[in-house]
Amino acid sequence: SPPPVVYSRCVDDSLREVVKKLRERTNMYKERAIDPYATSPEISPPVSKWTPVMFCQLVISKFPSFPSFQSNTQCVHFNRCRGLIFRVMKYIAWLTVVSVAFNYNIWFTPVRLVFPIHTPVTIPFWIIVDIIVDIVNVIDVVLWQPRLQFVKGGDIIADLFRVQILNSSVHCLFFLLGQMDMISIIPFDLLGVLFGFSAVFRLNRLLRIESFFEFSDRLESIMAKAYIWRVGRTTGYLLFMLHLNACFYYMASEYLGINSSKWVYNGQGTAYLRCYYFAVRSLINIGGLPEPGSVFEICFQMTNFFVGVFVFSSLIGQMRDVIGAATQGQTYFRASMDGCVAYMNMFYIPDLVQNRVRTWYNYTWDAQGMLDESELLETMPLVMRTAIGVDINFATFDKIALFQGCDKQMLVDMLLRLKSIIYLPGDFVVKKGDIGKEMYIIKGGEVQVVGGPDNSIVFVTLKAGCVFGEISLLQSAKDGGNRRTANVKAHGFVNLFVLDKKDLVEILVHYPNSQKVLAKKGRKLMKAKGPAAAKAEEDKKKGLALFGPKPPTPKLARVFGGFGKGGFLEKLKVQFSNSILFFSHNRFIWQKATYTIEISDRGSCFSPTFLQAAQAKENTGNK
Repeated sequence: SPPPVVYSRCVDDSLREVVKKLRERTNMYKERAIDPYATSPEISPPVSKWTPVMFCQLVISKFPSFPSFQSNTQCVHFNRCRGLIFRVMKYIAWLTVVSVAFNYNIWFTPVRLVFPIHTPVTIPFWIIVDIIVDIVNVIDVVLWQPRLQFVKGGDIIADLFRVQILNSSVHCLFFLLGQMDMISIIPFDLLGVLFGFSAVFRLNRLLRIESFFEFSDRLESIMAKAYIWRVGRTTGYLLFMLHLNACFYYMASEYLGINSSKWVYNGQGTAYLRCYYFAVRSLINIGGLPEPGSVFEICFQMTNFFVGVFVFSSLIGQMRDVIGAATQGQTYFRASMDGCVAYMNMFYIPDLVQNRVRTWYNYTWDAQGMLDESELLETMPLVMRTAIGVDINFATFDKIALFQGCDKQMLVDMLLRLKSIIYLPGDFVVKKGDIGKEMYIIKGGEVQVVGGPDNSIVFVTLKAGCVFGEISLLQSAKDGGNRRTANVKAHGFVNLFVLDKKDLVEILVHYPNSQKVLAKKGRKLMKAKGPAAAKAEEDKKKGLALFGPKPPTPKLARVFGGFGKGGFLEKLKVQFSNSILFFSHNRFIWQKATYTIEISDRGSCFSPTFLQAAQAKENTGNK
C-alpha cells in the first residue's frame, strides 16, 4: 500500500501526541479500576537540559510572567512547564541586553567626562548610541520589571502594583520615586540643550548596577562551568579599576597642566592609552615611574600604591577562591585516591590489585564526577530525591515482573534505597553458591551469565535496563534457597543499582498487601526460573538424594516394555523352557529360533526366580 500523505507535519505530530496521551490515560484508568487504592507517582515530562536549574529558579527567584509564545506553526502541545522555562530563558536573554547597556554607561561615562572626545564630529554618534541605550533601560523598567514575580515570605507575588502598593495614587507616586530604577531613566540629558552636551547628565544611569549583578547571578545558575564566568568577571573588575585610575591620572595631569613636569602626561600619542599604561605600572607597583615632585603628585602616587595593594590583594584572593571552588571536586578525588594508594603501599598490596583500584577511581570519577552519588542526594530534601529517583528508575522498576501489581508508593520507597556501584571488566558481580542478599538493576554497560570450565561459556548477555538477582530478595535463608545459582560477570565497565534485602524487608512492613503479592510471585518465579532446584528439593524430601538418581532404562529394553512387571524379563521368564540360555560371568545370552539377544546386567536387577532357573539350566549341561 502507498505511504500515507502528510499535508502538515506539525498537525500530524500533534495528533500523534494526543493519541499517545489518550492511550496513557486509558491505561492509567484501567490500572486504577483494577486497584483503586494504588497510587500513581508522576514522572517529569522529557524537557530540555536546563530543566533542573530552571525548576529551582522558578521557585527561589523571580521570572517574567509574560504569556508563553504559541502560534499555529509551533507545537500546540507546548505544556506549561516548557512555557515557564521559555519565559525564564527569554528573561535571561533580555538581562544580557540590559547588562550590555549598563556596561556602556559605566565604562564610557568616566571617559567622556575626562578625556576630550566630545567633538562636533563625534557628538551625533554619541547621541544616537545614548538614545538606543536609554530605550533599552526604559523598556526594562516600564515593561519588564512590573511583570516580574517575586517571592516574599514564601508567597509568589505575581501582581506587584496590586499587592505591594496601596491603592492610593500618592503612595504609588512615592513608591515609584523611591525606586533606583525609576531615577535612573529620568532624562537629565535634556539639560544639555541649555548647558551644553556633557556626559555628566548621564551619571544617574549608573544606578542600574543591580541589573548587572542579577544578570551575573542568573548566568552562573545556568552555566555548567560557572567558574569560567567568575574568572572573567574578576578579570573585568581588575580592568575596570585600571580604567578608572587612567581617568584619574589624566584629571590630575590636566589639573597640574599637561607636560608641566616629568610626572604628568606630556600630551603626546593617544591620551587614553598613555594614561592606561601609567595606571597599570602604578597600581601593580611595577616601578620605573618618574619621581613625583609636588605634594599633590606625591599624595596621588601614594594613594595609587595603597589602592593597588588593596585591590590586587582582594582580586588575587577572590581569584584563588574561584579556582579553588572550581577544582574542589578534583582535589577531593586526588586526596581520596592518594590516601587509598598510600594505604595499599603500607600493606604491600600486589601491583595488579593496586592497578585495578586506580582504574576504578579514574573511571568512577570520569563517569559521574563523584565517587559516591548518595553524598549529593543526602543534602536534598525528600521530595527532590523522590523526583530524581522516579525520573531515573521508576520506568525500569515498574517493568520488573516481581514488582508488577504492588503498590506504586512502595516502588517509590524502594527507589530511594537504591545504591550505585561500578564494576570493572572481568569482575564477578554474582558467584554461584554465594548467599544472595541484593537485587541488581543495570544502569549502564553489560553483564554476562557465564559457566562451564573456567567460566568460558557465555549463556546470556544482559544490557542496560535488565534485572537479575531479584529471586534472592524473597527466598528464605533457613531453607538454603537464597544461594546464587549462576555466575554473573561484568563485560566491560558496568554501572549497577543495588537494592539490599534488608531495605526491602523494612519497606514491606508498611505494605502488607504488597508483601503477599511478592510472596506469591516469588514462588511462581522460583518454579519458573529454577526447575532443577525445585526438583532437587523435592527429591531431597523423598529421601532419594542419598542414593542418587535412578539410571534410565536402556533403549532396547524400552522397545520391549522395560524390565518391570509385564516387561521384557517377564516375557523371558514365560518362554524360558523353550529357549537355550548361556549364562557366563556378567551377562547372559538367550537364543531362540533364528535370533540371539545379549543383555548386560549392568544397571539392571534380575529377579531371584529368574537367576535360579538360569543356574539350573547351566548345571544340567545346556551351555
